Amino acid sequence: QVQLVESGGGLVQPGGSLRLSCTASGTIFAVNAMAWYRQTTGNQRELVANVTRDGHINYANSVQGRFTFSKNDAKPTVFLQMNRLQPEDTGVYYCNALIQPDIFDDSMEYWGKGTLVAVSS
Repeated sequence: QVQLVESGGGLVQPGGSLRLSCTASGTIFAVNAMAWYRQTTGNQRELVANVTRDGHINYANSVQGRFTFSKNDAKPTVFLQMNRLQPEDTGVYYCNALIQPDIFDDSMEYWGKGTLVAVSS
């Protein structure tokens, strides 16, 4: 079974930085897409950043210029470098991936359990 495990969340002051990591493990033939989502108080779960198989990266307008999405294809692992964090960034951040377990299977969507990011003075 494929598993996604996030790490790197924590408590930081406004203006601080955190780096989130998400590693996929298990039976993996191909990773077609990976993404970071977040859910803040009173809001629906929203896309923060994602990368497609061709390497194109998209960012939510609210994090553009502050967050950087990167990846290591070998593990596979994705990262989210978050700079100049603000209180409105507070929430649970989830890793999401579209993964093909083996050559005979279709791709399926997987979610991590989330990691908490709290931005407060």
